[in-house]
Amino acid sequence: MAKLKDFLILLCCIQAIVAVDMGPLTSKTFHVEEGSGSIAIYQFEKSNSRSVTFLLEGEKDDIIEIDPNNGLLRTLQSLRWDKRKVHTLQVKTVDSGGLIVEGPYTVIIIVEDINNNAPVFNQSEYHGGVREQSRPGRPFIKVFATDNDDPSTPNAQLVYKIKQQIPDPAKVMFFQINNVTGEISTTINGTQFLKFGDKPYELVLEVSDLAERPFSHNTKVYINILENLWKAPKPITITENSTDIHPYSITKVTWNDPNVIYELHQREKFPRFPFTIDNNGIINVTEPLDREEQDKYIFYALAKNFNGVAVARPLEIEVKVEDINDNPPICPAAMTTFEVQENEAIGSVIDVLKATDNDQEDLSNSVLTYTTMEQWPQTSPEMFRIGLYDGGIQLSNSGVNTHRQYRIKVQVSDGGRPSLSTMCWVIINVIDINDHIPIFESSDYGNVTLREDTPLQTIVKEIQATDDDQPRTGSSAISYRIVEGDPDKMFIIETNPLNNRGYVKVAAQLDYESYDEHDLMIEARNPEPLATGTSYNSSSTTHLKVIVTDVDEKPVFGNPIYQVQVSEAIPMGTWLIKINASDPEGDEILFELRENYLNWIRINKNTGDIYSNADLDRERVDQYRVEVVATESKNSKMSSSVSFYLYLDDVNDNSPRLAKDYYGDFFFCYPLTKPESFEFSGTDDDRPPWGVALKFRLGGNQTTANDWNIQYVNATSARLTMQHTNFPKKTNYVPVVIRDNGRPPKENEVSVPVRICSCTPNNQCEKEPIESSGLTSIGLALGILFGTLGVIGIIVGAVFISMNHKKKKNAKASSGDATNPAETVTLSS
Repeated sequence: MAKLKDFLILLCCIQAIVAVDMGPLTSKTFHVEEGSGSIAIYQFEKSNSRSVTFLLEGEKDDIIEIDPNNGLLRTLQSLRWDKRKVHTLQVKTVDSGGLIVEGPYTVIIIVEDINNNAPVFNQSEYHGGVREQSRPGRPFIKVFATDNDDPSTPNAQLVYKIKQQIPDPAKVMFFQINNVTGEISTTINGTQFLKFGDKPYELVLEVSDLAERPFSHNTKVYINILENLWKAPKPITITENSTDIHPYSITKVTWNDPNVIYELHQREKFPRFPFTIDNNGIINVTEPLDREEQDKYIFYALAKNFNGVAVARPLEIEVKVEDINDNPPICPAAMTTFEVQENEAIGSVIDVLKATDNDQEDLSNSVLTYTTMEQWPQTSPEMFRIGLYDGGIQLSNSGVNTHRQYRIKVQVSDGGRPSLSTMCWVIINVIDINDHIPIFESSDYGNVTLREDTPLQTIVKEIQATDDDQPRTGSSAISYRIVEGDPDKMFIIETNPLNNRGYVKVAAQLDYESYDEHDLMIEARNPEPLATGTSYNSSSTTHLKVIVTDVDEKPVFGNPIYQVQVSEAIPMGTWLIKINASDPEGDEILFELRENYLNWIRINKNTGDIYSNADLDRERVDQYRVEVVATESKNSKMSSSVSFYLYLDDVNDNSPRLAKDYYGDFFFCYPLTKPESFEFSGTDDDRPPWGVALKFRLGGNQTTANDWNIQYVNATSARLTMQHTNFPKKTNYVPVVIRDNGRPPKENEVSVPVRICSCTPNNQCEKEPIESSGLTSIGLALGILFGTLGVIGIIVGAVFISMNHKKKKNAKASSGDATNPAETVTLSS
């Protein structure tokens, strides 16, 4: 039986050897999952023929070994992460004499955790308490669990949750738990429904890890509902103008826990705020209050932690100020004036004296009584009486028109204890009744002749009516109005209030062609109604005829301004608009243009039709204004003008181009060390949309494509990038095609200059030496030599020509002009 067991172990080792990785002896790191049992990890191979035996040293813990003959590294039983997380070993080979041949090399075995531990709460049950109306989300108890697995893996990363709430009266959760920290707080529903006196609540909690096959653990939390001490006090009443020693306490607020800071905040900005709160929540009034200044104060008490954060909702504090009788009645004015008509009936209420009291209205302090103390002039019985409680002044005797004015002294008292009173003065003026009508001094003011161009506000005529009622009253004041002959309101009448004189004025521009005369009927009226039995008659009416004479007027245009919007590409001779103008007298009108500085349009002088007269160009002028003049054919001095605006819409008639001359902008030092790149921009003279979005591509041939790459940057810019660094020392012109987005589009091939140059130490291009022309030193010398010889040749040739010309001249003197072409001297180089 023992032999069979050894055979099976040997068989397993053979299978492990077949399946395990092999390699030469060197330092290695292995990851082994805990709980894997007895496994082969790796088989080291001997690299030296002298190596005989493998040796393993270090943190073997009697569960890791190496086969001394074949180098198989294996575990004898399962590794445990909680016992040792990393095994550090040394492996080597020795010869037959025990001397080290290879190594030692470090072998590290990292034990990888598996989820083989369940989380555990640190208490079998928890007890806590929360106050009613506690702020939702504020923790009041915390649970904690641990897990012996690797905390860096999901195996020991824990999640908390509430499995059950007992009781659950509203079928909603009153409590919540932070699934990471284990902190328990109330929900919004808990804040609303939890009440002091409720039976304790029981929560069943679960904690579980985040492994693929998680372990979990349960516990219970018992929660008592505590009374909330943070409650608003009842409204406080304070008597105004208190003589008590200030400050003194009026109420108190208390937060549920100590170590808070109390503050008072105003709901609205009071003129003064005479309240404070101390560290114990005691609220004090700091000075006497005045109900007439503020009858009620509403403000808030706050509790904050030491970080300045409110720990609960604010409490509303209401302070009412109780009234005392500290204000006497107030007269409506220093002298109150009323009026009574001379024919007022006895018993009529003339008016009401309304005094006020700043004390509280619903108390006896503000109940007022009125008593007549004196009256001037004195009559018997008195001419007026006043209502005891309402202040109504009533006419109580006849003959009020005996005097023009009465003065009454009235005592106004309140109902306080003691009572306070004030003297008020009343003046009553007796006014005349309107029993006379206005009478014109003339029933007909005759004729007045005006030109139709008479300026506005010109006085046409002065008129006058008189009234025998009391002067400077509504009964004698006169207003005039035109009742006939002026349907279009061409005239107005203004009145001088001092003497009732009327002034008929021109209110609108007269027009002979519409009305050549106006027969005006004018009435005079009083603002006050006439007394019973009195009525207006013909004495309050007069007439005035206004005759309008004709004036030659300038032509009138149909519109104050004319404008047309067209494409800049319209053909020459296109009809644009018709200008309408007429002459008030009906004369023929002729049209002409002024300020037509580009001669872009023309006008038919007889009809007013305007046509295009040239090829329009929006890029030159996008808004073209001319002045159109209309002139009477019979009188050239009578003319008017109006502005005509021609607005041009853009068409795609401009090719895109470079935004600027880039010569000298882009230069790089020779020799190049890396491919360079740079941005350049294009532009288009057309208006959007044609001139907004530009597209760029390389021009030229395949050589350009091999040398450069172009990339889009934005709607107006692109980037050129070198494909290599083998550029010669010269100015390279990169062909680029720029295309707009017109319909159809326009494109243009431009050249972007890129200079490759020798640079100074401060990375600036050096000035090109003479050699830069491409000649060698020898070639330059030969060039100078040949140039010098050329100059000598020219001089010799000039001498030869001069001598030959002199010879021919002598010949011509004897035989006439030369006609044979052979006589012509030709120089050839």
